[in-house]
Parts: sequence; C-alpha cells; structure tokens
Amino acid sequence: MIPLLHDFTGTNVLVFGGGRVGARKARRFAREADVTVVSPTFTDADFGGAERVSAAPSADDVSTWFDRVDPALVVAATDDADLNERIERQARDRNVLVNRTDTHGDRDHGSVVVPATVREDPVVVAIATGGTSPALSKHLRQRLEAELAGVGEMATLTADLRERLQEDGVPSEIRHEAVSGVVNSSRVWKTLDSGDTNVRQVAAEVVEEVTGDSE
Repeated sequence: MIPLLHDFTGTNVLVFGGGRVGARKARRFAREADVTVVSPTFTDADFGGAERVSAAPSADDVSTWFDRVDPALVVAATDDADLNERIERQARDRNVLVNRTDTHGDRDHGSVVVPATVREDPVVVAIATGGTSPALSKHLRQRLEAELAGVGEMATLTADLRERLQEDGVPSEIRHEAVSGVVNSSRVWKTLDSGDTNVRQVAAEVVEEVTGDSE
C-alpha cells in the first residue's frame, strides 16, 4: 500500500456500525467530511457530530444506502462479517474507497487503512502497519507525540520565512539554505520549546548568519 493524504472537505463518508470502532472512524472523518453513521444501536462514545441514523442495514439494502449518501469513502465496521463483505463488494463495484475494520493484512484494490496520526497543524504524521497491528500504531503515535512537539510552529515559521525571502527576490538556492539553517538550528528549537515570543527574531538572526546579509 502507498500512503497518501486525502482532503475530504465537501465529501460524504458513510460508516456502517455504531460501536466503539465506528465511533472512532466517524470522529476521524468528521474533521472534514459530512459523516453518516448507520447502526441499530450506538455506543455512548462521541461520534464527532456525525449524523446518526438508527437502522439495521441488511445485505440486501446496502446499495440503497450508497445511493442515499453517495459516499467518497465507506467504513464497514459492523460485527457481521457477511454484511461487511457485502459493503466492501458494493464499494468496489462503485469504485468507492472502503475501510473494512475486521480485515487485517492484505487488502483488495480500493481498500484504505486509516492510520494513527500525530497532528501539529499544519504538520500531520501518519503511522500504519498495513492494518496488521493497530496496537503498535497507537504505541508509536504516543511515542512520537512528545518528540514532535513544536513542529507545527516550526512549519508555520519557515513557511512565512520562505514567502518573505521569495518576495525579497532571494535566489532559490539561498532560500533553501536559509530555511534549512532555521530548521536545523538548535537555538530556534530551544526558543520554540520555551515559548519565547522572540522566536522570529532568533530565526532572522540564523538567516543572517547563513546568508551573510543583515536584516
């Protein structure tokens, strides 16, 4: 499987299953998409604002739900393997992405694995084991969360820096060298970690050292 990041803004996601797993998937996709969860019962878990439809879908009416929601992605998270199989088959027939939660390891075409993620906007790091070990993905996510603290601020800082240098007509090679210097500067990282509001001034000093120009 090849990892990709997909923007679900303005799309629909259909989740079959209102248990703990279905709730987790609904919360994940509700960050961007309009999510509909179909299940005869729902856990007390947070569904992230997704629309919950109390219904007991059968294998015969799966296609009706696809027609009703017109999903970009469907999640098969019921406790009925035969129903999940029908959902997956319907998704493949319609060229719709599908995440089947009771399948591990090898996947059919059109299948997706929802990774564990560490999010420090605008930075997103995804961890996946191909669906073979969600517990390991979770463990790695927890380890990385502490390691990646502050990367979102660094991304924003260097994006602004690149834009300013480009507006100033600085050649691309020097821009790259300057931004790399900031990213690799222990002084900038320490300033970020301390919450010091002078981080942009520190970054500017690093740029000056790299480029030999005064600000």
